[in-house]
Amino acid sequence: MSPGKKPLVEDINFLKEETLIQTVKSFHVQIINPQKGFANFNLSQAQQLYEWIIKPFEANLQAEKIDTILFCLGKGLRTLPIAALHDGEQFLVEKYSLAIIPAFNLIDSNYTPIEKARILAMGASEFEKQTPLPAVPVELSTIVDGNLTENISPQNISGGWPGELFLNQEFTLENLKNQLYSQSFNIIHLATHAEFRPGKPENSYIQFWDTKLNLDEVKEISWNTPPAELLVLSACKTAVGNKDVELGFAGLALEAGVQSVLASLWYVNDIGTLALMSEFYEQLKTAPSKDEAMRQTQIKMIQGDVLLRNQRLKFSRGEISLPNY
Repeated sequence: MSPGKKPLVEDINFLKEETLIQTVKSFHVQIINPQKGFANFNLSQAQQLYEWIIKPFEANLQAEKIDTILFCLGKGLRTLPIAALHDGEQFLVEKYSLAIIPAFNLIDSNYTPIEKARILAMGASEFEKQTPLPAVPVELSTIVDGNLTENISPQNISGGWPGELFLNQEFTLENLKNQLYSQSFNIIHLATHAEFRPGKPENSYIQFWDTKLNLDEVKEISWNTPPAELLVLSACKTAVGNKDVELGFAGLALEAGVQSVLASLWYVNDIGTLALMSEFYEQLKTAPSKDEAMRQTQIKMIQGDVLLRNQRLKFSRGEISLPNY
């Protein structure tokens, strides 16, 4: 819908709902299969979904010079990795900035620039009963110019964001609450394990050093005093939900007052997440919006400008050594 014009509506009468939902499920399964890898990625379903969802509006998008698309996805479609839709030549994210909204009545059109934001960065690399995440200390140190209590990388580079950084024993739920109560942060970044499982709320959690933050406890956190511009859940399956909680942890955080959330649709790789997050925060310094910062990050990863090679990560700010596995 453009200002002063009627909404553009396209009914895909020829397409059955169950066919669309099944194709989305199949595409989701294909894209998260770590055995195939990007080199063997089959574009057929990505192109088919593009034809169904984007193609009917493409001429209007171009005519109106649209650069950002907001998706309000219905039941059965919320696991769709929209950035990976493909027109035969480019991924959708190479053409537009993209975002998912839970509902149109939850849109806050008052965008606040965050180029000079303060960040609360917290996470854990060691766990009592879960797999270690050796890249988390490096991830946090590339984001925030702060001091850690342990040596994480001899090639640590400056130029991060101002803020506070807490790792392992300091990554407690109580410390999170205390920091949010005592200081003002524009961005909150949590790097850890997470899991979404259908059923009781306690089945789903974000792992802290000392405890788990269960799904039904997300709204109890004072994310919005003062309002956080961005919550980054650098963990697995934090944007996955069910019929009761449509967008999982991300959706509940939005309901609790966070302006926007960066979250994941699947199990994420520790080193891959380090690469994505390091570049995202670098792009965020100059991008006109958070969506555009993520778009530029993904484009750089597609084009090979963000690179993992020989135990080193190359991104826009330089190179850093990777942790040993």
